[in-house]
Amino acid sequence: MISLAQFRRSIRHALEGIVQIADEEQSFRIQFFAGAGVLGLMFAMPSLQIWERIALILLIAMVLILEIINSIVERFADALEPKVSPMVKDVKDMMAGAVLLSAIASAIIGALIFWPHIHPTLSILWKMVVL
Repeated sequence: MISLAQFRRSIRHALEGIVQIADEEQSFRIQFFAGAGVLGLMFAMPSLQIWERIALILLIAMVLILEIINSIVERFADALEPKVSPMVKDVKDMMAGAVLLSAIASAIIGALIFWPHIHPTLSILWKMVVL
């Protein structure tokens, strides 16, 4: 039988984890607000197709999830090897690299999605300013 109380506790614990990482990790906060900005822009553009909206939401989620995993790996590495060791440094650098690559890829894909919708408006504004 499914317990509604247990489900609510699980959701509460998950939200506490998200709040904790937002409090403790500047990178997560930056990426969270960048993602919120993308969502705002997405909802301000009715011309976006559903697949473009889905792609943007998935990209935002991917970056945030990887940042959470990065923080988890860093904490485990620090707990297992509290002194700075070359292996721990390598693991942390590799995880940070994974987050960075996902953020760069997301930014490129986001630009490719938004550009056709923004370009006509920018062209009109440019002509108004130049002329």
